[in-house]
Amino acid sequence: MSIHINHQLPDPELLKKEIPMSEHAQMIKKKRDQEIRDIFEGKDDRFILIVGPCSADCEESVVEYCHKLAQLNEVVKDRLMIIPRVYTNKPRTTGDGYKGMLHQPDPNSEPDLLEGLRSIRKMHLRVLKETGLSTADEMLYPENRSFLDDLLSYEAVGARSVENQQHRLVASGLDIPVGMKNPTSGDFSVMMNSVTAAQHPHRFIYRQNDVNTDGNPLAHVILRGGVDKYGKTIPNYHYEDLRIVYDLYQKAGLKNPAVIVDANHSNSNKQYKEQIRICMDVMHNRKYHPEIRNLVKGLMIESYLKEGRQDICENYEKGISITDPCLGWEDTKKLILDIYAKCTEIQEL
Repeated sequence: MSIHINHQLPDPELLKKEIPMSEHAQMIKKKRDQEIRDIFEGKDDRFILIVGPCSADCEESVVEYCHKLAQLNEVVKDRLMIIPRVYTNKPRTTGDGYKGMLHQPDPNSEPDLLEGLRSIRKMHLRVLKETGLSTADEMLYPENRSFLDDLLSYEAVGARSVENQQHRLVASGLDIPVGMKNPTSGDFSVMMNSVTAAQHPHRFIYRQNDVNTDGNPLAHVILRGGVDKYGKTIPNYHYEDLRIVYDLYQKAGLKNPAVIVDANHSNSNKQYKEQIRICMDVMHNRKYHPEIRNLVKGLMIESYLKEGRQDICENYEKGISITDPCLGWEDTKKLILDIYAKCTEIQEL
């Protein structure tokens, strides 16, 4: 057999005991979860920003970045709900390349998933304890979320995973919002089918158990653009796209219709500076179209301490993305303040 065992990984509950949450951290997380739920249920009109690096590659840099977010949050928290994007698993189109801190706690060292599990739990917990901001991550491996399920306030199912049955079924058992990205093809029907599946209850095998789920009424759409059969990117953040998604929600009769617009990936063609213009375009449409305003609950923005990207090398510079290019902090700060101003204009309508 060609599968070779490197480590037997611990039960999630054992890792939680090894790296525990304090009662204070639990209280902060519970409060944040309720506030985020209220936004998706239409009880709170704050706007969500899921913002952070393409990949969380270094604990110190990520925590430093999140401290900056927390300071800015104090200025904008009456209009915005900031959720740090702390992505520790990275899907790779060809299977090659950096797969995230879960695989490689040190990007210059060999993969070590046992140490990776410890590292990502410590990092998410440290962000929560030091900044008071609970985090978002990607559900790349459905079974692995059990190591972080007490820490995360938001999860996303990526474009390459959204058609997978196990992702859809596990999402139906989450008690936090889970965003279903459109697939790389851009097909809206696949995305809507995933939301429908996640909102309904299911029975299936999970971590060697026969389980039932209640369905997740907070499952929703993430628009990240697509790629046609010729490899050309097709953005889907425009007003016409949002109207189509609105109509699909009405037809499907799903709970809590919601869209998060991912401003990077195929919406920006990975031209990271385009995120600024895309965010402002979305905010413009929210201002002038009440149905779109109620539908679009937030934006996803890729941002780090310094702009751009770099290849991994022995002395790579911490705080610059080693995967997709990101906005730098100064542009991010200005963008968040501009989004805050737009939200204030909307409140005054």
